[in-house]
Amino acid sequence: MSGSPTAVTAPEPAGTAGTTDPAGTGVETAAAESPAEAPWRRLDRRVIWLDLVMFLLSLTPSFVALVVLDVDFSDGAFGIWPLAVATFLGVTGAVRDLLRWMKTRYRITDERVELRVGWLHRRYRYVPRDRVRSVDATARLRHRLAGLRIVHIGAGEAQPALRLNAVSVAAVAGFRRELLVATGTRPTAADTADTADDTDAPGAATPETPIAELRWSWLLYNLVNIWAFLAAGFLLWSLFWLLQLVNVDLRDVVGGLVDWRELGNGWSAVIITAGSFLLGVIGLGIGFVTENWNFRLVRATTENGTALLTRRGLTQTREIYRDDRRLRGVHTSEPLFWRWLGLAETEVVSTGLAGWTAGQESASVILPRTRIGYARRVAADVLADGVRPLEAPTRAHARAALYRRLLWAVGLPGGLAAALAWLAPTSTVPDRLWLYALAATPVTLVLAVIAYRSLGHTLVEPYVVTRYGLARRYTTALQRRAVIGWKFRQSLLQRIFGLNTLGIATAAGARHYEVPDLGAAQAVAFAHETTPDLLAAFVVRTEPTPVAAAEDPQPPAAAPGSEGWKQECDRPS
Repeated sequence: MSGSPTAVTAPEPAGTAGTTDPAGTGVETAAAESPAEAPWRRLDRRVIWLDLVMFLLSLTPSFVALVVLDVDFSDGAFGIWPLAVATFLGVTGAVRDLLRWMKTRYRITDERVELRVGWLHRRYRYVPRDRVRSVDATARLRHRLAGLRIVHIGAGEAQPALRLNAVSVAAVAGFRRELLVATGTRPTAADTADTADDTDAPGAATPETPIAELRWSWLLYNLVNIWAFLAAGFLLWSLFWLLQLVNVDLRDVVGGLVDWRELGNGWSAVIITAGSFLLGVIGLGIGFVTENWNFRLVRATTENGTALLTRRGLTQTREIYRDDRRLRGVHTSEPLFWRWLGLAETEVVSTGLAGWTAGQESASVILPRTRIGYARRVAADVLADGVRPLEAPTRAHARAALYRRLLWAVGLPGGLAAALAWLAPTSTVPDRLWLYALAATPVTLVLAVIAYRSLGHTLVEPYVVTRYGLARRYTTALQRRAVIGWKFRQSLLQRIFGLNTLGIATAAGARHYEVPDLGAAQAVAFAHETTPDLLAAFVVRTEPTPVAAAEDPQPPAAAPGSEGWKQECDRPS
């Protein structure tokens, strides 16, 4: 069963006990109310005024187009339909939000947080208080102007268990004091949209040690992106329908800028591509500034120790708390294109943080894309134990790992070329297309070598470090005490080459990290060296037989975990 509570329909039989989540996620479902006599509360009344304002704003485009500008929609490509649909969606959204406010109740008892919501379909949900891991708050611009926040009460899952839209800023601070401080738990990912002068938030007045601040050079690192074309497409699509509200066709506007026929297809394609990329870059730049304005990463002193705190945002301020007691390591990601520029993305490996967050950047991200050297220095400050595991040299993998990649580098384009050559006589594909597939072999060979050089692993007390990846090179430093299991996996090709993929199981971060293509003995040696107690019952020391010893004398086998055994296992197979 997932961590999100399951809604049940009314009627709600009074006095019926709840059903505990069998998966142990801490989120429970029930069709009854808690026996505690805590009063049921409403959402903030300012939601009514906010809905009224949204209702009037939904009518504004129609008023401006039909009354002020007296637009004639009879000759438009879509007629009056875009204006009618936009007005209808805005009005129905405001009315629906008002009905939601009228039928939403919540309360906090000594044992649980409860929520009742629904007009026709009634739902009742609750989360035990001892399972609450975060009290997050977000806000769109209209919420910030009205002094309201959307509260997400989480139990350590990707989706929040309960959502309250919307309450006051003071109520958010009260939730944190009541649900987090009172139970001795700090937020693991409290993404808040509180304003900078909100001093009621936990940690606002506590001592802080700065770790990183916004550098405007980061803006350049985040603009050169293939996503610029997607951003341009979204902006043009939005502008197209926005102009349709006043019966202006963007296609006619662009067509009248220059004589496209005189330019020809070649120059037209160049201008359109360059213009789209420039528009996308501008969009990405605006997005980066609004999201990371006044970025600060600090270590704040809290009632129960210390926590990593990130503050950022212009129109929407976001604050993320990460309890240092749950911190288990750091992780960097270097995409292939940005790797040549020396750029990386940096995250923390921590328990209680969702692996992903729908619609938002993951709470584990501690830095925007920046230089790898700077990212490593910040990671060392985040770990706060004087160890720099990301800067340690790694051990080489078995040479068989390179041979396996070279085989793929030759086999893929060769197989594709053979298939295209076989199809060429049928006129299904062009006759010489198979030559282009075969010509890609030098590129795939270079990529195979790059992929092999990206492999690495090592131990840097008290961390186990792994590195691998071609399209993205992942480097993870995980505390050895966070390792709770190992997984040895072999594909058919790996079995031929004598290789293993070593999987590291942990309760933190992505829950599973890999060390691909280790030699068979190398994998066992590395796992045993990392967690000797965990594998002691499974590692067997092998002794040479008397006959083999007489025919080919060999030195005695080193004991598992000893220095000689590590050197032997680290030797390329």
